[in-house]
Amino acid sequence: MGRPSHKSTLAPLTIAALGVVFGDLGTSPLYALQEAFTGSHGAAVTRDNVLGIVSLFLWSLVLVVTIKYVSFLMRADNRGEGGILALLALTGARADRPERARGHRAAKLMIVLGLFGAALLYGDGVITPAISVLSAVEGLEVASPSFHSIVIPATIVILILLFVVQRHGSARVGKFFGPVLALWFVAIAIVGVAAIRFDPTILAAVNPAYAVAYFADHGLAGIPVLGAVVLCLTGGEALYADMGHFGARPIRIAWFAIVLPALIASYLGQGALLLHDPAAATRPFYSTVPSFALYPMVALATAGTVIASQALICAVFSLTRQAVQLGYWPRVRVIHTSADEQGQVYVPGFNWTVMVATLALVLGFKSSGALAAAFGLAVAGTMAITTILFGVVAHRLFRWSVPVIVLFMCVFLTIDLGFIVANLFKVEDGGWLPLVIGVGMFSLMQVWAYGRRRLRDKLEARSFSLAEFLASFGLSPPPRVPGTAVFLTGNPTTTPLALVHYLKHAKSLHEQVVLLSVIVEDVPHVPSMERVHVERLEQGFWKVEGRYGFMEHPDVPALMQRARGSGLEAPGVTYFLGRESVVASRGRWRGWRERVFSIMHHNARPAAEFFGLPPNQVLEVGAQVEL
Repeated sequence: MGRPSHKSTLAPLTIAALGVVFGDLGTSPLYALQEAFTGSHGAAVTRDNVLGIVSLFLWSLVLVVTIKYVSFLMRADNRGEGGILALLALTGARADRPERARGHRAAKLMIVLGLFGAALLYGDGVITPAISVLSAVEGLEVASPSFHSIVIPATIVILILLFVVQRHGSARVGKFFGPVLALWFVAIAIVGVAAIRFDPTILAAVNPAYAVAYFADHGLAGIPVLGAVVLCLTGGEALYADMGHFGARPIRIAWFAIVLPALIASYLGQGALLLHDPAAATRPFYSTVPSFALYPMVALATAGTVIASQALICAVFSLTRQAVQLGYWPRVRVIHTSADEQGQVYVPGFNWTVMVATLALVLGFKSSGALAAAFGLAVAGTMAITTILFGVVAHRLFRWSVPVIVLFMCVFLTIDLGFIVANLFKVEDGGWLPLVIGVGMFSLMQVWAYGRRRLRDKLEARSFSLAEFLASFGLSPPPRVPGTAVFLTGNPTTTPLALVHYLKHAKSLHEQVVLLSVIVEDVPHVPSMERVHVERLEQGFWKVEGRYGFMEHPDVPALMQRARGSGLEAPGVTYFLGRESVVASRGRWRGWRERVFSIMHHNARPAAEFFGLPPNQVLEVGAQVEL
């Protein structure tokens, strides 16, 4: 989905953005304020605490989402795309060649931060569906305690259905997402405004002095409550990551016109009820809903949380595809679920893995309140890393002065670090979970990037330059057979080992030889006119380079078709692939990375499938490489 080109597309894009971008942010009122008063580090429900904490919620939305993400970060788009890996690409750092980046030590640090931030999003992707759907279904307990026994089974059924339908993609149901979320925001705004009647003095919380007074009264003891405040910001990264689907303007209009007013009304309404009835702290959101509207609100909340979960699961799929393209993850099976939208993909392996993990969380934690303790650290960590990366991009691309960057970092990094410290208090209660998931994914990403560099270096040490090969080839040319041999190579300046091995054993070569390289650029999309470059060499050799963005999927047969339009005739094509069998060095405990990489490499999706090669036209040439 592209940027709106005229006013007639702006309204539909704005409504559609509600369903994809704001689901997570929009459903946080279900559990965020509740956690502030009933969590393991919950505050007492006193007048000063309610006013101070509600003020913290409101001004966190203003400072972090409105100013940081909507006003600043959405300016840092990589050809229209956002997200932490797109932001990492804008810093100029790459995992495959960090030493080639300007200031390679700084580049390595950026890579570490970017990968860890991306890894934390996987923890968010596991927890969000569980806590969102569970918190919505728990509304049935407010209607009648007898429903308690069906909350967990109903949540599990809804989550299973959610993951089962992922293979169909969001294209078919996506058009309903926006209107449903629009109805949700209207509903929580109406309920929130109506609830203010319980105690209109809650409106004083709009004054940030109450947020400051809360910390003035509690000192360092007030920090743990930030672990609940950060829950109202979940989805801020999704807002930035989904920018490429809609453009910045529809997202900004949706935020200022619909989402922010609705969230403010909901939190003010919940706060007014708590001032009136402190006992409502166990379910502040549903307690503001009139009894006649409770069941419809539960149904609407369930639909809203399913949509929010769907959007985040799709974000995990998109993040995985970007990680594969940028060299941070092994090749996996990626299915495009829409013929029109590049961003709509389905990754089966991750879908079922996330489903099992999500169901395990529901069965293990059993309530949204317990899960809230596990939620927040991943969000806070990702926000802090995003702040740091944006500071680098602001200096590198926007040419901000050092004092301006320091001011930006001091303000927003202080907020982010406050959220991180607050969530550290919840580590024992479940906050360890996203940390374990994040560290695990980060370690695997690092191992894969490290292993690819080692494998590339080993292969390049065995190879020699293409110029040297062509010079020696002409001295004693082998017999030529009809047809075209296409050798895929990762380095267009060296001779593919598959070509050398095939020539050594076959003692012959095709009349036409194409050396084809697929290059992934640090941009989301490569213009069609820049997709393929064809160069004619000597001795019947051709060099073809195909360029793709990290949001695109390489298609080698399509590249060859384009190359034919550039003067290359390719009758009887056979694709030759080097299939390296990676063996880790033995007898060294320190070689654990090599052993893990060997396992990951063995289980990666075959290159022939990944590049879309016709199975009956592929010949693989094996080689064993010891790392």
